[in-house]
Amino acid sequence: MEVYNITSNFPKAEIYGLTIQIRRSVSSIVANIAEGCGKSSKKDFANYLQIALGSAHETEYFLLLSRDLNYISTTEHEVLNQNINEIKGMLIGLVKKVNI
Repeated sequence: MEVYNITSNFPKAEIYGLTIQIRRSVSSIVANIAEGCGKSSKKDFANYLQIALGSAHETEYFLLLSRDLNYISTTEHEVLNQNINEIKGMLIGLVKKVNI
């Protein structure tokens, strides 16, 4: 939700660019976890978790780009980047647990 709130302040010229890309990547994290939960095997679930992790990495880049373009402040970036790193850590832990 934080990403949606912050991107609402992005320039209108970015509505079909960075705004939609970062929103898509952040929502894809949760969507892939949910889709993976519906699969019948641990292997399939682990695969969707890996895809979610890829989306988290993509989001991390878009946050950095947003900061570099001065669409978000350094403080906002630090908070969001910390959040995405925590999410990545949880996903990595879950992948390891599922693969046991």
